[in-house]
Order: sequence, then C-alpha cells, then structure tokens
Amino acid sequence: MTEIASPHITNPRIMVLGVQPGTPPFRIVEIDGEVVGEAKAVTDVLSAAAAFGITVHDLDDPDVVRWVGGDKFTWHRH
Repeated sequence: MTEIASPHITNPRIMVLGVQPGTPPFRIVEIDGEVVGEAKAVTDVLSAAAAFGITVHDLDDPDVVRWVGGDKFTWHRH
C-alpha cells in the first residue's frame, strides 16, 4: 500500500465524547487522553483547551479536535 492510499489517522490532543444524559446534557472532554471536564457548549471545549495552553483555530480540523457521537453542534441526545 502506498502512502497516499493509506487512510489518514489523526491523534488529536482534544477529544469530545458523545452526549451524556443530564440537565442540561453534557459531553466529556479529554485532553491528551485524560478526562478534564464536562462541556455543555462549544465554549466549554475552548475554555478547557485554553486551560491546557491549546489554541484552537478550527473546531472542524480533525488534527486538533475529535468529535465522537456528533459534531460541534451536537449538544442534545437524539
């Protein structure tokens, strides 16, 4: 398999897990493989990143953030 034919697998520092039930619903945020808190909105993700010295310029960049079970607009269970 050539390098171009191989899939691009990223290992971003920030991972936002799927929506958890709660009032309000929330998502667990991991940075460098460690749970650092809960996010109820995208601003919480940015705050957590800033606390770890990470500047996020593009929340859609898979090399920066991995969204599990939805994207940056998914904050409620369907």
